[in-house]
Amino acid sequence: MSGLEDNAIAPLARRDGEPVFEEPWQAQVLAVAFALAERGLFTRGAWSAALGEELRRAERAGEPDTAETYYRAALAALERLTASGGAVTPQALALRTEDWRQSYLDTPHGKPVELRRKR
Repeated sequence: MSGLEDNAIAPLARRDGEPVFEEPWQAQVLAVAFALAERGLFTRGAWSAALGEELRRAERAGEPDTAETYYRAALAALERLTASGGAVTPQALALRTEDWRQSYLDTPHGKPVELRRKR
């Protein structure tokens, strides 16, 4: 995952004519995790351990073994690592999550969701 741009993700690689990721957010989660590890917020070992724990948690909860489950676990691991590393507080994460949720609900169907509240 080298060569990531600061504000964008390079075009997704393709496998048999299909994107490797089902949704752009899935690529973004991994790109953010990579960038934060490169900047020293957490180690690659800590990322691997956190992701593994989230995957085990999903398995114990009976989640299906799908790409969606994997990337949701990756997002949960990233959220946990950023909170434990002090980069963001759990309260700030909850507020931003609510801002995005409300922006989603306020956006007409078919239109891109834009964050309306900026804290």
